[in-house]
Amino acid sequence: MPHFIDFASVGKPALRAILDAAHARKAARRNADGSAWPKGRADADALLAGHVLAMIFERPSTRTRFSFDMGMRQLGGSAIVTTSTEMQLGRGETVADTARVLGRFVDAVMLRTASHATLIELADAAPVPVINGLSDISHPCQVLADIMTFEERSRRPVEGSCWAWLGDGNNMANSLIEAASVLNFDLRLGVPHGYDPDNGVLATACARGAAIDLVRSANDAVDCADVVVTDTWLSMGQDHAKEKLAAMLPFQVNAALMARAGQDAMFMHCLPAHRGEEVTDEVLDGPASAAWDEAENRLHVQKAILLWCLGAL
Repeated sequence: MPHFIDFASVGKPALRAILDAAHARKAARRNADGSAWPKGRADADALLAGHVLAMIFERPSTRTRFSFDMGMRQLGGSAIVTTSTEMQLGRGETVADTARVLGRFVDAVMLRTASHATLIELADAAPVPVINGLSDISHPCQVLADIMTFEERSRRPVEGSCWAWLGDGNNMANSLIEAASVLNFDLRLGVPHGYDPDNGVLATACARGAAIDLVRSANDAVDCADVVVTDTWLSMGQDHAKEKLAAMLPFQVNAALMARAGQDAMFMHCLPAHRGEEVTDEVLDGPASAAWDEAENRLHVQKAILLWCLGAL
């Protein structure tokens, strides 16, 4: 079953095909004069006409929810949106039984969950493709949109580029580590002591021969980098921890730090941003920021992921 759970299981050839399809489909949604189509207009080929995606949210969402829903509409299909509190997922019915039932109703399932174990359990039992919309371990849809944004703005493939991650070693950091190991770009992680990324993810990536460095200095991380990436320091469900904020503060992305990055370096943030914490206004709203293109590209990448999962790519 072609699940989209992580980069390693999908593999480089499929990821390259997904990225190429995302670029092509975005470009195709423009008229000859360069004007954009209405966002609700279906793609010319509407390859997923008649298909239905189930979207299950255990966590709040803006970009994931709207991009997948609009993605299915533009591909000619439709989506059913629910939260875990509106169904029996893990409450009186096993996750595996829920997967078997959903497979009788829909063509694919996207899950945004607090537990990666729930995602794996769902995928193991589902007779239809399952897509990782976010878990506590990884966020591959977002990182693939980041990579698409880099290629779009730099006009070159991601291979061989240099990325810098700053802040918490969270699910975004884990997915960047895995992406670097599969798509062959360099990654430096500027992370304070005690907030390292998942050891297993890092060890597996390094075993693949990935060029990944874990450093304790923001300056060292961003030196000559092509891309500087960060995320909120406090994830959903975490208290506003003073101790964590104090540890993270030296890794704030500001104008002085961006000046140390490579010429024409891009800034990325998966959003929502806590302005004045992990990033300053002058960076997020400045010319180096690709955050808004990055958010839009969630739509185009996820359309390509859906096509791949459903055998239409």
